[in-house]
Amino acid sequence: MPEAPKESDITASFSVAENNKKKLEFIEEVTTKADEIQKQVLLEILSRNAHVEYLKRHGLNGHTDRETFKKTMPVISYEDILPDINRIANGDNSPILSSHPISEFLTSSGTSAGERKMMPTIEEELGRRSLLYSLLMPVMSEFVPGLDKGKGMYFLFIKCESKTPGGLPARPVLTSYYKSSHFKDRPYDPYTNYTSPNEAILCPDSYQSMYSQMLCGLCQHGEVLRVGAVFASGFIRAIRFLEKHWALLCHDIRTGTLNSLITDQAVREAVMRILKADPRVADFVESECRKGSWQGIITRLWPNTKYVDVIVTGTMSQYIPTLDYYSNGLPLVCTMYASSECYFGVNLNPLCKPSDVSYTLIPSMAYFEFLPVHRNNDKEQHELVDLVHVKQGQEYELVVTTYAGLYRYRVGDVLRVAGFKNNAPQFNFICRKNVVLSIDSDKTDEVELQSAVRNAVGHLVPFGAALTEYTSYADTSSIPGHYVLYWELSHNGSIPIPPSVFEDCCLSVEESLNSVYRQNRAYEAIGPLEIRIVEAGTFDKLMDYAISLGASINQYKTPRCVKFAPIVELLNSRLASSFFSPKSPKFAQWSADN
Repeated sequence: MPEAPKESDITASFSVAENNKKKLEFIEEVTTKADEIQKQVLLEILSRNAHVEYLKRHGLNGHTDRETFKKTMPVISYEDILPDINRIANGDNSPILSSHPISEFLTSSGTSAGERKMMPTIEEELGRRSLLYSLLMPVMSEFVPGLDKGKGMYFLFIKCESKTPGGLPARPVLTSYYKSSHFKDRPYDPYTNYTSPNEAILCPDSYQSMYSQMLCGLCQHGEVLRVGAVFASGFIRAIRFLEKHWALLCHDIRTGTLNSLITDQAVREAVMRILKADPRVADFVESECRKGSWQGIITRLWPNTKYVDVIVTGTMSQYIPTLDYYSNGLPLVCTMYASSECYFGVNLNPLCKPSDVSYTLIPSMAYFEFLPVHRNNDKEQHELVDLVHVKQGQEYELVVTTYAGLYRYRVGDVLRVAGFKNNAPQFNFICRKNVVLSIDSDKTDEVELQSAVRNAVGHLVPFGAALTEYTSYADTSSIPGHYVLYWELSHNGSIPIPPSVFEDCCLSVEESLNSVYRQNRAYEAIGPLEIRIVEAGTFDKLMDYAISLGASINQYKTPRCVKFAPIVELLNSRLASSFFSPKSPKFAQWSADN
């Protein structure tokens, strides 16, 4: 006869259900009153910051109404406020951007240009970020019940912070959050019950952190109901870490001892509270990892896993086949949309296909405006649209005004309106606006490049080869300049790939690009596209290099376009072979996308 539930369990379940209900009611309310809340947010931001230097400089003169704000304040990019950011970073404490003290700078990953942007933030923003996090699991529980009955195995990491000359911390947004009391001192919550102890997450040594988190995840494998990382690339890196180090991990589980390479005392103590000698679990992990194929390794090692929680939108979509392979096709869930500038919104339909992911912007997070994007028209429209007035199917660049002192700031993300939740729009993330290849008048964005690469790699399938990673470079050292693609391949077949196949790949990429590119090729304003095959492990080296420069392991995304000379040199130093397009792509004088 099953044991009767304890009173404490019933109370906890009731508490979770009540909390979920409140959070879902909150989403319902703010999306229904979207425009009213947006007006209130702008009023609050402008009222509290009425006397800051930046607003006075632009002549807002204490006005807090939306109409005057739109007429008076310019739409800006990072370079426009860089002098102000440098003043604050150098120790100027006067109210330049915000009436509240700037508590720290949040750094963007900056992997393509080699420099990190620094976004000002204030202490209370941590509360807004915590609020957005608190909405995720109540939404998820509508689709996958019982998630409060087990644990999440998430690979979360921090980066050692730096200090500005004025003494303010400068660190990635996730490092800021994980180091805050909102995360470290969070009360018990079944939804933030992770296999990784805080000490392992907060360990600045990425090897010790990864090893300890993986070890704890394996020790508690039966309790794991969901797995994830921030980005798909980070989760795959964790699985590949397991491929390399499973023997060491199994030894620790079998003997109940922790590898001597884990030298961080706080981490050792935290892990030893979880690690117990368990030959049965060690044998189980070893038998699965010894098998020839790693297909389905996630469901094999963590059999109760319901889904993989990672971002697979934008450039991360190329990892979907690999995740499907490792997880036996578990749902891939993108829960939220956020950046260093601001946290934006949540996915209210988390079990949708990755290609259908849309995010509902939460109107209380910041004041949102939208700059219409016209892909086939160079005339950029500067008439911004409010949150509730965007049109379904239209693409926009996101512009934010934040409590922390950004005013009409172009985030650089291109979004497409997918629908509405009550009066709040839902957006597909399309691409980063500033990640482009260009040699002449051509402009190739991230989405177009990814589609072209996807078309080309089909030529490799008959030879048992697949594309592991790629990036691109606009090589203008030659006349004319040309596009270069760096490809890292996995090749399981016994048949060597003839050079002609790679040439076909080059031509296929070019045939898939827009008419402006193809016209420039036809008139020799752009040279033949080149594919450079690099040695296995090159993109791991690229990530290691970016981390050595200060990029966060959490935030790192393989750049789809590189410009920073040392990164190009690193890629070229690991060149295995090179191939060029054998002829110009077809070009119709008046093609549809001309």
